[in-house]
Amino acid sequence: MTPHYPNEDTIAAVATPIGQAGIGIVRISGPCALEIAQKVFQPKRPVKSFQSHRLVLGHLVDPRSGSRVDEILLSFMKAPHTYTREDVVEINSHSGYLLLSRILQIVLAEGARLAKPGEFTFRAFMNGRIDLTQAEAIVDIINSQSERGLQLASQQISGNFRCEIEALRERGLEILARVEVAIDFPVEEPGILPREGTVERIEQALLEPIERIIAAHSQRKIWMDGVDTVIAGRVNVGKSSLLNRLLDEDRAIVTPVPGTTRDVIESTVHIEGLPLRLMDTAGLRKVKGKLERIGIDLAEQKLAHADLALIVIDQSRALNQNDFKLISKSRGRNALVIVNKIDLPSRIDEKGLKTALDGLPLVRISALTGEGIDRLRKAIGHVVLEGHVDMTVTQVVPNLRHKEALSEAARFFRSAAQNTKEGLPTEIIAMDLNSGLEALGEIIGATTSEDVFDKIFSQFCLGK
Repeated sequence: MTPHYPNEDTIAAVATPIGQAGIGIVRISGPCALEIAQKVFQPKRPVKSFQSHRLVLGHLVDPRSGSRVDEILLSFMKAPHTYTREDVVEINSHSGYLLLSRILQIVLAEGARLAKPGEFTFRAFMNGRIDLTQAEAIVDIINSQSERGLQLASQQISGNFRCEIEALRERGLEILARVEVAIDFPVEEPGILPREGTVERIEQALLEPIERIIAAHSQRKIWMDGVDTVIAGRVNVGKSSLLNRLLDEDRAIVTPVPGTTRDVIESTVHIEGLPLRLMDTAGLRKVKGKLERIGIDLAEQKLAHADLALIVIDQSRALNQNDFKLISKSRGRNALVIVNKIDLPSRIDEKGLKTALDGLPLVRISALTGEGIDRLRKAIGHVVLEGHVDMTVTQVVPNLRHKEALSEAARFFRSAAQNTKEGLPTEIIAMDLNSGLEALGEIIGATTSEDVFDKIFSQFCLGK
């Protein structure tokens, strides 16, 4: 396969976030990395040759003007013991947008080209330092929303997932080898390829472990991406006050005026170790204008696609049709009903509420005083985790691309087992097994198209 990035070029990019900070790094990788470094670097003490993996103090200079740009620490890392398995130079300077931009422009003027998104990691993959699952794990580590997500990504970047996929491929190849021998020696097929034993082998060695890995995919969104959590309810039930209380900051405007929240306000918070993307939405009521209609429509859209719904009810007001409508929409999904304003006298029909809940969990709180908030946090954790997540699971968790490839592999292996059971020709069984193995190869990059590479590495920033 021809790589879609020219691998012979020397590339450069800013490897740290642009902004004011103590340190900023410009990374260079490729055959001319050291040559470029020698042109733009003046060591404070004479250096005959740069030792690999050593920091050297000096100044970054512009060769065209001879002016000093910044005092820096320069490190040269000799291939193959680098991130890309190419010669790598890192310029450690002070950080600031203008400074880092100027350093990068000087490096580019001396022969490097600007790296494309993910190109450093792509070179690490193309040069055999990492496989495709490890490259994707780097994105997960950068974007992970929880400690658990970091742990799972760390397992993947260490090669656990690759080892599991390679073990599956090895078992599949063993079965395929026996099938192909049976094709070559059709007279001896019954002894070489006993049908019942082969079906059992396919199911136990391939299908069962694949299905176990696929089942773990549902955990990925929770730990890697976070739980989309919508706070919904009538106007003035205390949705914004609840958001502020859970965040422990005044994120949303709170006033006695009904309908203050018209757009969706989002913030991330960790509750019981879970990353929740909280969304405060417009309160439901009879629409009084076009703008308010848009806000309510958006609230209903967010609620329909939420991973968790927090339905807020005002204890100081009698239940109305909007309350019952929200409760009804929440049945059969991850939802929690919150009775707010318990610091005020109750006007709720408790019997009617119990009938409407029909088994939905309920927590009573006061967003104003904080009473019941700890109970609410525990209830949220229970609703999200109950029956869905194993907190002690140590296996790697596949992303959507992995899941789709695994599902495709399982489909072919299931077909191979069924065709074996029904006595179909061994050539058909071999085709199914080959297709399943190709699907597994897509996961680690052994049989992956260039379009998939583009999609994966485009998720990276320029300096990674």
